Amino acid sequence: MNINGKNAIITGGGRGLGKAVALALANEGVNIGITGRNEENLKMTVDEIQKLGVNATYAVFSVDNEIHVKAGIEHLAEQLGGIDILINNAGIGDFGSIEEMSSETWEQVIKTNLFGVYYAAKAAYPYMKSKGEGDIINVASTAGLKGGPNMSAYAASKAAVVSLSQSMMAEWRKQNIRVITLTPSTIASDMSIQGGLTDGNPEKVLQPEDFAEWVRDILKMNRRALIANGSIFSTNP
Repeated sequence: MNINGKNAIITGGGRGLGKAVALALANEGVNIGITGRNEENLKMTVDEIQKLGVNATYAVFSVDNEIHVKAGIEHLAEQLGGIDILINNAGIGDFGSIEEMSSETWEQVIKTNLFGVYYAAKAAYPYMKSKGEGDIINVASTAGLKGGPNMSAYAASKAAVVSLSQSMMAEWRKQNIRVITLTPSTIASDMSIQGGLTDGNPEKVLQPEDFAEWVRDILKMNRRALIANGSIFSTNP
């Protein structure tokens, strides 16, 4: 399916996975709106996207604040002329033992990773409903399928995203809105490398562009087809 001319919003699009997805979609002719907390990163990424010949804009907000998310999504929709695609990518990863991690940190991970997905999808949904179709990709993690030591907050947040996505899919698929849950394994993102989860070796470890190509190909599938959920792993890390 041709996605040229569609409008996509990517949360956490200023760097890492979000930036890679933004560039991959822009190369297909998709107009891009990105969000994040670091305006300098967002500006640089928008400049890079615009050189590919598509419309690109940004909004600065944190996804843990519903009022700011709603206003930011509305601003991007106005700038782009609507919303066809939402990539719920923004998230944080604080890792540590249950004993040592503060409750405040634990709650912030849940607020950002789970509530952020809910807020952004709820804000984008009316635009897709009025068009009679749309695509929402919620980025979870294999950590949400099976928890592990020192990742209780992150794993719990991503497990909740999986269930939330399933509920969204059940409610919205009859309106031709595809809700897709992706559960990648460790990718050589800034968060994974800084968190000590991987050394990012490009010969062995999944790279952001691998994830971006996957997202692009899923979106290009005929609209009669829905990839409800999927995982991607490094072949031999």
